[in-house]
Amino acid sequence: AEMVVSGVATRKVSNIMETLCGTTFSKSSVSEVCKDLIEKVNEFKDRPLTGDCPFLIVDATYFKVREKHRIVSKAFMIAYGTNQEGHREILGFEVYDNESKETWNSFLQKLKKRGLQGLLMITSDAHEGIQDAVSKVFPEVPWQRCQFHFARNISGKSPKKYQAGIRAELQEMWNCETIEDARKKRDEIIADYRDVAESAMSCLDEGFESAMTVMALPKNLRRYFRTSNHIERLNKELKRRSSVIGIFPNENSLMRLMGSVLLERNDVVSSKKAIFSPATYAKMIKSKTVAELKELAEEQQKLRAA
Repeated sequence: AEMVVSGVATRKVSNIMETLCGTTFSKSSVSEVCKDLIEKVNEFKDRPLTGDCPFLIVDATYFKVREKHRIVSKAFMIAYGTNQEGHREILGFEVYDNESKETWNSFLQKLKKRGLQGLLMITSDAHEGIQDAVSKVFPEVPWQRCQFHFARNISGKSPKKYQAGIRAELQEMWNCETIEDARKKRDEIIADYRDVAESAMSCLDEGFESAMTVMALPKNLRRYFRTSNHIERLNKELKRRSSVIGIFPNENSLMRLMGSVLLERNDVVSSKKAIFSPATYAKMIKSKTVAELKELAEEQQKLRAA
């Protein structure tokens, strides 16, 4: 089972076991053994969430699954949080038929029912379903649009010969000391490129504020929560492990294997150096940061209502 989770094909596992043990194990025998993994996966996936989790990143990736004699794509949603002690952990994951307002609302509701609390900010790409779910399930929490995805969207709408220059300008904007400086830089970028990349500049203007929610945080924490790149790396690892399977025989096998990989990865990420200390967190929640984030959440709610 450990070999399968590590990305070894079941046929290779049976060959290895035959070499080591002198006994033949069929592919189906290996698959049967792996079914025992689901208990640990479900226990991990549905565990109660205790303590505050100030920062949350959510994303989804897709896998091919056989269903009713057809091959379909299933959305595998992941919630990746940072707790009050500054350690990252995988909070939850679920399989859905697609990404929609309904499925994202369901996913976030499950996290809330399990005890997810103390949120200060939620980071993700600009999927409409995620934005809707955040506004309904956690209306008091502001949304941070992933700056990496946003920059890619802006660059993609620009003529090729200007893309490198625009990306460099955007990087300077992300790294500004204050939101006022960032707004000034935005206006400069729009003025410089409006005539040659009108669509890109409209995209920048419309999405700027939601991509700069992170500016309300202390400067030393901004780089950790301004993108969803951390969860993107998790997705790449899931894809690597699933490549030996290609198409999952059913939804349960997808949950079993990918859940096992996440259980393994959680042990790794949670043991890494903390992003911030409990003392830093305690100081932050007593500062004006919390009030500023709540104001941003209220503004985002008003914009969505309008």
